[in-house]
Amino acid sequence: MIVAGAAVRHPLVSPKSRPTTVMTLFSKADDPWSHRTRIVLAEKGIPYETIDVSDGNLPEDLLDLNPYSTIPTLVDRDLVLYESRIIIEYLDERFPHPPLMPVDPVTRAQFRLALYRIEKDWYSLADQIINQSDKKQSLKARKVLAESILASADVFKAKPYFLSDEFSLVDATVAPILWRLPAWEIDLTPAPAIARYANLIFSRPAFRQSLSPVEQEMRA
Repeated sequence: MIVAGAAVRHPLVSPKSRPTTVMTLFSKADDPWSHRTRIVLAEKGIPYETIDVSDGNLPEDLLDLNPYSTIPTLVDRDLVLYESRIIIEYLDERFPHPPLMPVDPVTRAQFRLALYRIEKDWYSLADQIINQSDKKQSLKARKVLAESILASADVFKAKPYFLSDEFSLVDATVAPILWRLPAWEIDLTPAPAIARYANLIFSRPAFRQSLSPVEQEMRA
């Protein structure tokens, strides 16, 4: 059974044997890029199947569908999308309710700039923390990430959500980073506004639904 907004994990199957009316998401269980895509799918209540991908074990389907073999990859009938920003903006445009981006072009551009900065400043450091084999370099990346997030405390304090009174794609992008901070030994205690924001996001039913078993263990 496939439930709206929930991921149904299946063994690897060929594209021809999958239901054509249900999206398929190639996703890594511990990857923040995949996580933000799952958050948007859950917020929209979109039915989808998940194919879990692990390092060094890429399914043939993915190799056939995506020339870069990157995660996440979304298959929607004959459409194949990769790069999580492209995926989440597509989902917001195809399923406009609830809207996760402002309609006003100026504000929309500001939100896109925020997405760009979070990806460049925070996600790049997250990638270093996750993939860096050099412990010294990993510790340095954690320190820089902690300082960057704490420096944004006033932004978190200004509105209930990031730059907004309503949940948006920006929040779906910030949330996976904040969720992983305890696992990376980064403490938000010096910034109660960020902790308040994090609790608000983490209490959303869609966020809880988006978590993979591996991500649940990060704060077990």
